[in-house]
Amino acid sequence: MNTLIQHDFPIITDLHSLFTHDTALLDVRAAIEYQQGAFPHTTNVPLLNNKQRHEIGICYKEQGQDAAILLGKRLLTPEKRQRRITNWQQFIQSNPEGALYCFRGGMRSKISQTWIKEQTGIAYPRVEGGYKAMRRYLIEQSERLIKSATFIIIGGRTGSGKTRVLKQFDNMIDLEGLANHRGSAFGAYATPQPTQINFENNLAIELLKREELKGRPIVLEDEGRNIGTCHLPINLQQKMVMSPIVQIEVSNEERLQLSIQEYAIDMLQDFKQVYGEEQGFAYYKTRILTNLGKIQKRLGGERYNLLKNQVEQALIVHEKTGDAEAHAGWVHALLMEYYDPMYDYQLSKKMDRVVFRGKRAEVIEYLRFSPS
Repeated sequence: MNTLIQHDFPIITDLHSLFTHDTALLDVRAAIEYQQGAFPHTTNVPLLNNKQRHEIGICYKEQGQDAAILLGKRLLTPEKRQRRITNWQQFIQSNPEGALYCFRGGMRSKISQTWIKEQTGIAYPRVEGGYKAMRRYLIEQSERLIKSATFIIIGGRTGSGKTRVLKQFDNMIDLEGLANHRGSAFGAYATPQPTQINFENNLAIELLKREELKGRPIVLEDEGRNIGTCHLPINLQQKMVMSPIVQIEVSNEERLQLSIQEYAIDMLQDFKQVYGEEQGFAYYKTRILTNLGKIQKRLGGERYNLLKNQVEQALIVHEKTGDAEAHAGWVHALLMEYYDPMYDYQLSKKMDRVVFRGKRAEVIEYLRFSPS
């Protein structure tokens, strides 16, 4: 088995370029490792499945490396080996400038490289240090960049279109996009949020990319400590609560229409794309009612029951007629009676940080031309 890794292969050590150039990555770790944490632009095609990895790990601890290698050779039959090589080859054909990695950049990476070279003649590079080194690098860079960067925060009431303004700028980071969540009680998408590790990895990569915009502040949307299940790094939280705020001011009618668009039209379309036309509305209905249930305590029993009845009636009309305006009543109540009092309280504690207030177009102009 040792003869499988006797060749010299290219090794990637420049992790900065690897991440900032969105290099396609082939992750040969087991699926369970990949699910716990990985990187963007990564495809998981494991050398060992979860069970094989577990068995070999136990063998390594109890009997040593040589015994583990022999067990691996028995578990990876010629047929299984060929299936893996075929899948890797398909990835390489689509991503000739990519690289592969395992957990530490050791045995699994080298075996994968060797098998690929023997069958295809391609000396595909591996990342030195593997996932562990890449993850450590991103943690270190994130801490450094958050400390050195300056931020400016876009604030505004729910429904004021903060994300739409944010996306007008190349020097922004969309935290809600990275978290796959709109950041409110009704902000979940049909697809799941990333793991905390993946959220942190993606954030670190975005910070690395924004480092090239030297001298310009990074524009962020005003967020709490959590975006759904994703937690902002503590050092970023601390930096954000000291950063200047640019406040968007929008009429209540505009906010209502934008919220109906997000809660009733966009969210339903999202569920239909994932679950299909027939099941999409059923999943959407369940999610809306679940979201309302999550804020039941804050609403209080009487107000919750009133809103729940309004939501249920709106869903019936929406499903029968396709008219999303049926949601106007409960969405308006949610904005005025739930979100606005919370926002007014939060804003009262940070008024000294508000450096500009205006309509969306005015805020965009201010952010474009204000000095850093």
